Amino acid sequence: MLKLKQVLDKIKTFITKASLVIWKYIKKVFFVIKPSLLAIGIGITLGFFVMLIFNPSGAFPGLIKIILGGLQQGMKGIGDVLYQATPIILTGLAVVIAFKTGLFNIGAPGQMIVGAYTAIHIGVLWTLPAPLHWIVSLILGTLAGAIWGAIPGILKAISNTNEVIVSILTNYIGTLLVVMLIKKNVYNFAYAKSLNIKATAALPRIGNIFGSSAVTIGILIAIVMAIIIHYIFKKTTLGYELQASGFNKEASKYAGMNSKKNIITAMVISGAMAGLAGAIQYSIVGNNLGTTIDLLGAGFDGISVALLGLGEPIGTIFAGLFLSNVRQGGFYMQINGFPPQIIDIIISIIVYVTSISAGITFALRKRKMARENKLKLKEEEND
Repeated sequence: MLKLKQVLDKIKTFITKASLVIWKYIKKVFFVIKPSLLAIGIGITLGFFVMLIFNPSGAFPGLIKIILGGLQQGMKGIGDVLYQATPIILTGLAVVIAFKTGLFNIGAPGQMIVGAYTAIHIGVLWTLPAPLHWIVSLILGTLAGAIWGAIPGILKAISNTNEVIVSILTNYIGTLLVVMLIKKNVYNFAYAKSLNIKATAALPRIGNIFGSSAVTIGILIAIVMAIIIHYIFKKTTLGYELQASGFNKEASKYAGMNSKKNIITAMVISGAMAGLAGAIQYSIVGNNLGTTIDLLGAGFDGISVALLGLGEPIGTIFAGLFLSNVRQGGFYMQINGFPPQIIDIIISIIVYVTSISAGITFALRKRKMARENKLKLKEEEND
């Protein structure tokens, strides 16, 4: 009887300690994501008021559809959310990598398009067995995005040219170049878009789990890449140097870091993620690139995801899934008489509020990092 009581006491103590640890972790996580949750709440609330103005009777059912998103269509709906989330997680990751190095890669859309064309070119014109065909498409699409991302990085490092301006220019140059290459190499004259890729170049689908959804293993690749980038920034020397160069270029240079090399490296990795996003998005039979300048729209969601994810690689996973789910809900919301543009209003408000919060957080982190670097330098000088 005494032994049983001792065992129960130990179990009770263990549960108590575990509960305290879990609660402490929950509080820590909530403190980190609080700005995003606040932004989402404000965005959905203001969006609901807009819906009330246009259609009072359908406002509440429409709001429910927005929140539920893909869940309304069961496993297929969830698969559609995962499918749409894949490229925006990766483009969000591309923007986050630049953010952490003190850069703003607004060129992710162009890098995504270049990666997409590379994958389509290989998928249409090359003859390789599966799975080698789609693996080569992904690798070379990623490489194409990395090369396109290196352009603003090199100009920034060598001549301190503003990467935002260069990225905007490379967006349009890349898009027009891709339109020209499509028309020259893989053009479908009947539909004014690229030809279908070969079946061997298509990514394996996981639609058996998610019904008839087009979701592929791309979502798994996106999640793995987010985890890898998180590890690089948290646990490696490269990650530390990239962040240090971004927060205080002069201090990092004084500490022996090659800030120019780090800028180029960050933009190359950032471009690679955007290129991979494009390659995954278009490594599906039936997904074709058109021949208009509107191609750029697909990559800009990455900026929203990066801001909503608070500039963290893991945050892009959840932000991408949320954004995809809300967009899916916006599609279903049309049943209640609302245009899908309502979703754009809601997302714009969310991003606006989040960007203010992220801007303040970034400034504080930059000051903190600069202060820490100065203290380290002083300690080294004293030694």
